[in-house]
Order: sequence, then structure tokens, then C-alpha cells
Amino acid sequence: MPGRSPQGAERTAEPLSDPENRSAPEETPRHAPGPTEATPTPAEATGAEPAPTATAVNARPGRGQGRGPLRGLRVLDLATLFAGPLAATLLGDFGADVVKVEHPAVPDPSRGHGPAKDGIGLWWKLLGRNKRTITLDLSTPGGRDTLLRLAATADVIVENFRPGTLEKWGLGWPELSAANPRLILARVTAFGQQGPYAHRPGFGTLAEAMSGFAAVTGEPEGPPTLPPFGLADSIAALTCAYAVMTALAGRDRTGHGQVVDLAIIEPILTVLGPQPLWYDQLGLVQPRMGNRSANNAPRNTYRSADGRWLAVSASARSIAERVMRLVGRPDLIAEPWFATGAGRARHADVIDDAVGGWIARHKAEEVVCAFEEAEAAVAPVYDVRDVMTDPQFAALDTVTEVDDPELGPLRMQNILFRLSETPGGIRWAGRPHGADTTEVLAELGLTGAEISALRTEGAL
Repeated sequence: MPGRSPQGAERTAEPLSDPENRSAPEETPRHAPGPTEATPTPAEATGAEPAPTATAVNARPGRGQGRGPLRGLRVLDLATLFAGPLAATLLGDFGADVVKVEHPAVPDPSRGHGPAKDGIGLWWKLLGRNKRTITLDLSTPGGRDTLLRLAATADVIVENFRPGTLEKWGLGWPELSAANPRLILARVTAFGQQGPYAHRPGFGTLAEAMSGFAAVTGEPEGPPTLPPFGLADSIAALTCAYAVMTALAGRDRTGHGQVVDLAIIEPILTVLGPQPLWYDQLGLVQPRMGNRSANNAPRNTYRSADGRWLAVSASARSIAERVMRLVGRPDLIAEPWFATGAGRARHADVIDDAVGGWIARHKAEEVVCAFEEAEAAVAPVYDVRDVMTDPQFAALDTVTEVDDPELGPLRMQNILFRLSETPGGIRWAGRPHGADTTEVLAELGLTGAEISALRTEGAL
């Protein structure tokens, strides 16, 4: 792409559909401005396993690992749709060897979720990136035993079965921790491992409803509004990755692993702010306010003369004053109510008339330039087409290019942040169902005959 370099993506030369002859490509790292990546140690240069400070004692490095700070960490992704798998993706982006375990006959539903190209699900290409894929039926004796062998080499397992499912298969925490006392088991469910709702089926939509998010989203006279994407799942995924790293830090101190119990209904409640505190202390229930805020004004979207929408926010009084001067209403600054954000919010009608009227007389580009000159905060409301061409996103390489043997060059979101010394990166996009089964099982020491026997049993 002209003017952009896919810093977070690597390019593979040989097809990834042949696991027998594939060695994991090294990603082109995503750097922050600053020092270049340090020269690799002899162990890194030869692909040898690093010091076992962050890996299980008997772990093998695996050819799926990257060069990021989580190099040497092995993650087994047993989860589906969407929080658990995304958490595993975030770990893989920074070098972890993530092994995606799917049922032989029922792949992760994300492979068929949303639009597809040439019969290949595009969401999976994002969610499955930096993962090796194997098939395993955990309900079979061979599948159970193989999973325990994998667990003995792993640092982390991420799962999102209903509570009791792993236990039914003989793969509960007692069995897993016996196989590997240093293992971290991250359990991601809608409602957690205990409580009256624990065994209910659930998705992120229910968390968006139960957390209070939907109740405060939408126009005042309209219905509660759900997001058109997996908001609660995504927040839970970020939280899960953080929880896993916290548990690994704890393991460095204690020497043994533990269970992470993450309920999707909880992280989204945290990001909603102090609503429980307000209700506890003041009996306050936050209402729906559309695009407005109860804490400041102007805060809304406004339409320009050429039909573009722009978002304006003035959380600080100084910014609000600059906006009022810009739009020709400096007289409002002298009003007693203007001194506080809550006061300005109570007079949002007056402020919106001033700001919205001025913006409606100017083209979007003129508005942005004028706000920038006034050092006031404004941004155009983008759709994905704008994101793909915006120069700031391009400078950050936020949407990067990844070569894929099935679909060719793909553009997708890059890894979440830049590290100056130990960058992560995208090594490959989501791979075909079970593409790495033989390779991963061979790393465990299984012979060809043993793998064939598992296939005959239906375990693979």
C-alpha cells in the first residue's frame, strides 16, 4: 500500500496448508518509535527454547511461537465465539504459541460467522490469526488423554464451556493441574462458575443488557440500544488476557498455577463507570441521553453543510470556552452556569443550538481546520471506508496487510499496541480447520501410528 508499510504483518513464502514442511515464519515486528529491536540472544537466533521463567517445566517451544515478549508461552485455545478466542489471539499477537483446539466435525462457529469470500469466513481470518489449528474430540478417551498430554506442555488453557462440561469429560481442574501444576486455566463464561445463573447459556448480548449498558444507550424517548458488534465479548477478551498475565505473574511468585474465573457480565459493568457507586450513595439511576452527557457540554454529533457528521467534546471548561468563541457565542461564557460541566450539560439545548448552527453553515473540512486552529476537540464520524484511508491510522499502521495463502493479501486490524524493544506481530491469518494437527501431536512425541489410531477412534 502506498505510503504504508505493514509493520505488524509477516509474509509467508510457502503455503501454510502443509504443516509437515512448514516452519513458523518470523513476523515483521510492530515497533514503536525509538530503539530498534535488540539483537537476539544465541538461543533466540537458533530457535532454542528460552529460559523457563514463563513456561511450563516440560514445555516444548513449538514452531508457532513468535518473537514477541511472550515467546516460549504456550496457550491452548479451547474456546469459541468470541471472548475466549480473542483473548488467545491477543496473547498470540505478542509471541505466544497458541494452539487452537476444535471439534473434528464442528469447527469454531466464527469460521462461518459474518461475510465470507470464496467460502472462507473472513472473521476467522482475524480471530484465528497467529494460531495453529488442531482437531480433538475431548469427549472421547483418546481426545481426553491427548488434551492432558497437551496440557502438560502448556502454560495456559482458555475455555468457555458451560460450568461442569470439562469435569464431565474428566478434564476438570484436578485432572489438569495434576498433569501440569504450573498451568493457568482461564474459564470464560457468561455468568461465572457459581451463582444461580452459572449454568445458563449466554452470550455477550445478555451482558450488554444485564450490565446496564443498553439501559443508558439510545435516545431518551427511544428503546434501550444494543451495540451492532461484540462489545461485551471484546471487553471480556481484553480482561481475560490481562487476567492471564496477572495469573502468570502470580505463578512466578508461587511456582504453581491457578484458575481464572471470568464472567462476561462483569468487565462491561466496570467500564460503565461509577453507576453502582452513584446509586449506592445517591440513589441515582443514569438515564438515556442520546449523544449528550450529564457531565459536560458541548458533547454531541453535528451535521455539516456538506452532510458530514462530526463529534464534538468539551470535557474541560477551557475547551468549552474555545468552542464558544469559535462559533461566535462568547457571551455564553459569562453565564454563571457555564463555570461547571454539569451546569453546561443542563443548558445543552442552548449550547447545541450555537455549535450545531455554526457547523451547519460550514463544510466538514472547514470545521475540522477551524477547531484544530482553535485547539478545540472535534472529529468526523467515520465508517470503515474512512478508517481505511485516514492518514493517522496509516501512520500508525492500525490496519495492516497480511499475506494469506487462501485469499491473498488481507487488510485487518494490527496488534493493539507498539513495544519499542519486544514488539509483537501478525505471523499469519486464521488457518484451515485442523491444518496443524499432525505437527502439534508429533511435537508431543506421538508416532504416526498413534496419530492414525486417534483418527480411527474419531478423536481427531
